[in-house]
Amino acid sequence: MTELLAKYAEATVPRYTSYPPATQFHDGVGAETYADWLAAIGDDATLSLYLHIPFCSQLCWYCGCHTTVPNDLTRVGRYVETLQAETARVADGLGGAPQVVHIHFGGGSPSMLAPDAFAAVMATLRAHFAVGGEAEIACELDPRNLTPDRIAALAAQGVGRVSLGVQDISAEVQALINRRQPLDLVRRCVDGLRAAGIAAVNLDLMYGLPGQTVEHVVRSAEAAAALGADRIAVFGYAHVPWFKRHQQAIDERRLPDMGARFEQMMAAEATLLAAGYIKIGLDHFAKAHDPMAVAKESGRLRRNFQGYTVDPATALLGLGASAIGALPQGYAQNEPHLGRYRDAVEAGRLPVVRGVALKPDDRVRRHIIETLMCQEALDLDQAEGASGERPDRDLETLAADGLIEIDGSRLTVTTKGQPYLRNIAACFDAYHSDGATRHSRAV
Repeated sequence: MTELLAKYAEATVPRYTSYPPATQFHDGVGAETYADWLAAIGDDATLSLYLHIPFCSQLCWYCGCHTTVPNDLTRVGRYVETLQAETARVADGLGGAPQVVHIHFGGGSPSMLAPDAFAAVMATLRAHFAVGGEAEIACELDPRNLTPDRIAALAAQGVGRVSLGVQDISAEVQALINRRQPLDLVRRCVDGLRAAGIAAVNLDLMYGLPGQTVEHVVRSAEAAAALGADRIAVFGYAHVPWFKRHQQAIDERRLPDMGARFEQMMAAEATLLAAGYIKIGLDHFAKAHDPMAVAKESGRLRRNFQGYTVDPATALLGLGASAIGALPQGYAQNEPHLGRYRDAVEAGRLPVVRGVALKPDDRVRRHIIETLMCQEALDLDQAEGASGERPDRDLETLAADGLIEIDGSRLTVTTKGQPYLRNIAACFDAYHSDGATRHSRAV
C-alpha cells in the first residue's frame, strides 16, 4: 500500500468536474462567444441554473471556494441586485424558452442571503425562465447562520434539497480550521429543515484537516449517519496556500501525512458502508432509496462543477461572480472579481471573461472520463475512437498494480483502484502531463 501511495496518491490530477479541466480555460471565450452559445439554446433544451453567492459570515481557513466576508451587508444587497440584472440579461439572450429542471445555490454561503433577498432572486428566476413545478431547487447552507426565518424562506420558495457543511465534529479540529460549530447546532438545523418540509438533507465531511485523526473522522461519519443524511460527501482537504492565502493560517505541522490521509479516507468509507450507505463514485455516499444511488445503478449518474449529480439538463448556466456554465459548445466562466463583475453587468454586458470551446476530440474524451468517474467502468473501444490509439502503456501499468481489470474491450476499476479513480481518468486526458502542479493531490 505504501508503494501505491507514493506512486499515485501524491500525483496532482484534475478532479474532472469538467473536461477539459478549468486549467485549460482562456480569455478567448468571452461575452460575444457566450452570447452566440446562448442564442443557440432553443425550446428543445433543458436548463440547470447555478447561482454563486460569494459571501460568508466568517472565513474558514481550509476553504477553497471563491468567497469573502463582507464588512458591510449593503454589499450583499447590491450583489443581489446585480445577480438579478445578470439573470434577466442571460435569459433574454436565449434562443428559446427551455424548461429549467434544476436550480442550485452555491458559494460561499447562500444562507447569508436574508429571507427577502432569497425570495427576490427566486422571483427573478421564475419571471425570466420557464421553471417547472418539478424542478429540483437545492441550496448549500452554513449551519452557523441558518436562522429559523431563513429556513422558512427556503421552504416557501420550494427548496427541496440542502447541503450542510459539517467537516468534523471535533471542537479541537474546528478550532484549528476556524469553524466552531457544535454538533447540537447542526442537529437543530437538520430538525428545523425537516420540520419545514425540506426532507432531503446532505452533509459534507472532510479528511486531511489539521489535527485530525482516524478517530475524529469515524466519529464525524457516525454522527452524519445518525442524523439520517440522505447523502454524505467526504472530501479531502487540498492545502494550496499559494492559491488561497487564508490557508496560510493553518499550521502545516499539524496536517496529517499522506499515509494518515489515506487511512482517514478509508475509515470514513468503512463507517458509512457499515451504516448502510452506498458508495457513489469518488467521494459521495447515499442511501439506497436516494435518487443518486438509483442513478448510479441505472447508469444515469452525472458529474459537473457541483460534483456528482442527477441533474439531467442539457445546458448548465452559471450566474454570479466566478460562476461557470457548461453548454453544448463549451464552458464559460464569469468574472471572479466582484467589482468588475458588477461593472460588466451594470454596463449591460454578459460578465463572461474566460472559458474553452469544445473540439470534437474533447467531446469524446469528456464522455469517456465522465463515464469512468461515474460508472467506474469503460468500453475501451470508445477510447480508441477518441485518440486513434489506446494508451496501453498506462493501462498496463494500472492493471499490473491491481487498480483496473481489462477483459477484452472492457475496463473495470477494482476496489483497490477506487481511491485512484482520478489517476485512472488522467490516462484519457489529452491535456494532462506527469508533474503538472496546478491540481490537487489524488488522495
